[in-house]
Amino acid sequence: MGREVGRKEFGVFLPVANGGWIVSSTTPPLDGLYPQNRAAAVLADQIGMDFVMSMAKFRGFGGDTDHWGAALESVTLMAALAEATSRVKIWATLHPLLQNPAVAAKMIATLDHISGGRAGLNIVAGAYRDEFAQMSAWDDALSHDDRYALAEEWTRLVKRLWVEDSVSHEGRFFTLTDCQSKPKPLSKPRPDLICAGVSERGFSFAVAEADACFIGGEDEAALRDASRRARTRAADLGKTIRTYAMCTVVHADTDAQAQALADRYRDGVDMGAVTTMLSNWGVPPERLAETAARQGAFMTRTVIGAPATCGARIGDLVETCELDGLMLIFPDYEAGLAMFGAEILPGLREAYP
Repeated sequence: MGREVGRKEFGVFLPVANGGWIVSSTTPPLDGLYPQNRAAAVLADQIGMDFVMSMAKFRGFGGDTDHWGAALESVTLMAALAEATSRVKIWATLHPLLQNPAVAAKMIATLDHISGGRAGLNIVAGAYRDEFAQMSAWDDALSHDDRYALAEEWTRLVKRLWVEDSVSHEGRFFTLTDCQSKPKPLSKPRPDLICAGVSERGFSFAVAEADACFIGGEDEAALRDASRRARTRAADLGKTIRTYAMCTVVHADTDAQAQALADRYRDGVDMGAVTTMLSNWGVPPERLAETAARQGAFMTRTVIGAPATCGARIGDLVETCELDGLMLIFPDYEAGLAMFGAEILPGLREAYP
């Protein structure tokens, strides 16, 4: 018996930080500020996208473009966008290293009330040392696995605070004493929990604690394997999990014109920013130059072509990799979302009702 194929979800990774997800000086300008984010969210809502998500970013990667040097705070932004939209799900990002679980539970419950039950929480357990050290929020005594242990304890407390009248807890990282959090979220059973886990420990955390996880892989076979492993592991835990991947869409009237655009973006790569980014991600110094050259300007999987070509490749990607959805990125969000809503999304809805 083959895997049951249900409705796919298509969302938008908002341009919450300058430069977006292409590290280049030749892309359309993305300033990371509110007007561009509001326009993207409103358009996503109008065309029928399933969710919009913003990351949490506190320090950029420098280079000639100061990539991600300017970024709006995620929860505050999403509260404003909840008022500007009516249907699309609103997913904000929090770092367990920065927010007490009682504060986080209250923030997302508030977002859920503002949005009328559309809130979601993207949990980022890991961190970039420089980003957190600048605010004295980095503890060298915590290992990679320790940070996931902290996130696990944090997440379970947030879940309890959303449903229990009072929470008392004395753990390794947090202590709560008769802790109360009202009002409870509107979402039933609770707001969506989303997480991306690349390492084995992160993958286990995401599958165990989240409703959906973002997965990665060097090729489609690796993506499909990660999706299958997530579902198998979730089933062993007596639950289900939805799997998503990120995808950048570069479109033009013809395949050749779209490829020329992508080549121009690649030619404008800000290698200084790419190198700093990879260093923050833990690439050792002796491999930085090689890894940066291999990655180039694009940070995610990319589909390039005329709208029909992009639509076919997106359909192939979710089908071949057995994904439940994609979070999409555009060099120009207004043009990209307008095209996607008019020429690609209707066909995807027909294929995956």
